[in-house]
Amino acid sequence: MEKEHNKTGDTNKKETKEPLNKVLRLTGITAQMGVTIYLFVLLGKWLDATYNNNEKGFIIVTTLVGVAVSLYLVIKQTNKLNQ
Repeated sequence: MEKEHNKTGDTNKKETKEPLNKVLRLTGITAQMGVTIYLFVLLGKWLDATYNNNEKGFIIVTTLVGVAVSLYLVIKQTNKLNQ
């Protein structure tokens, strides 16, 4: 990336903001992953309590689906970040 100089000779601040921007995006991605998995766990608990006589079948399935969905979203967002 080329450095741009202003009238005082300082380099452009854009160069130092890019790594910080990527770190903030990665932090957001991890929070999104945790929230997604948590919501699927809550869905599984509700389904088990409502339809499965408090057995743990739905919570296992929905947790695995939540992990798969969150991994898909993480891979999609990191690929977009690296472009």
